[in-house]
Amino acid sequence: MKIIDGHCDVLLKMFENSSIDFYDPLNAELDVSFAKMKRSGVKIQFFAIYLAESMKQPNFDHYLEYINIFYQKIIANGRIALIRNRTDLNNVMNGSACGAILTLEGADAIRNHSLYTQILFHLGVRLIGVTWNYANWAADGVLEPRQGGFSREGKRFIKECNDLGIILDVSHLSVKSFWDVADLSQKPFVATHSNAKEVCPHPRNLDDDQIRALLLQKGVIGITFVPWFVKEKGAVIDDLVRHIEHICALGGERQLVLGSDFDGISQWIPGLENAGQFAHLAQHLSKYYKDEWIEGFFFRNWYDFLRVNLPPG
Repeated sequence: MKIIDGHCDVLLKMFENSSIDFYDPLNAELDVSFAKMKRSGVKIQFFAIYLAESMKQPNFDHYLEYINIFYQKIIANGRIALIRNRTDLNNVMNGSACGAILTLEGADAIRNHSLYTQILFHLGVRLIGVTWNYANWAADGVLEPRQGGFSREGKRFIKECNDLGIILDVSHLSVKSFWDVADLSQKPFVATHSNAKEVCPHPRNLDDDQIRALLLQKGVIGITFVPWFVKEKGAVIDDLVRHIEHICALGGERQLVLGSDFDGISQWIPGLENAGQFAHLAQHLSKYYKDEWIEGFFFRNWYDFLRVNLPPG
């Protein structure tokens, strides 16, 4: 079975530890490595540029450092190809190489510079989560105490991303910011790694009205493996299935995808500790769903979204 995973933080670990080798078959530092991707059949992996919260003065050069790591240490040998547009997507699907989509998690260092956004696009970034958990120049994040929405500059940024062909990710936005995107975006948007708040009441999960709005606008929601987004304590794979069931009950069976958040977590659901273990989730889902539905969750739904919403090429 082919798999598309919509979020991982491999680049953060490689930024913090330059000795990590993504292609080392014995790699133990990464949840997502090339060998683990191949073991599960991960055909396309999204790689996030995330500047850690401990970085007090993030600047645009930090983004460039991550992008340099991505090109030099993940893309350079040809076993993983960068996907920038629909042509690249088709080439990956028809070839032997795996694919990578470069994303940005937290637009803090863009600081309302349109040139920076354009440079990121030219360097291959195709999806941006505007905030991490807190506020920046553009919007409030989900844990920002004031719980505001987008600033005037942030609202311009929504249009700029729409015009360039950059997909917007609402996973870390405040509720007000989410609804600003829903109201203002002229293109479908996504939640790459969020679960259902009705099943687990974590602030990072989406409530039913948010999920319905995202589905109505032809977006996708990525089921994530962060244990405390799945269940408040003691999450297991069957608890993850409850989120899938709930989103499907809202009409999301063709828009539910995967967004593991591997390498962004220090605790794991037993049996889903790394990218080599997606088969365990498939086995649990097979008790409840036909193969066609599981193939949709694992691959087809992301693929159908990307082939419509990536730039033509």
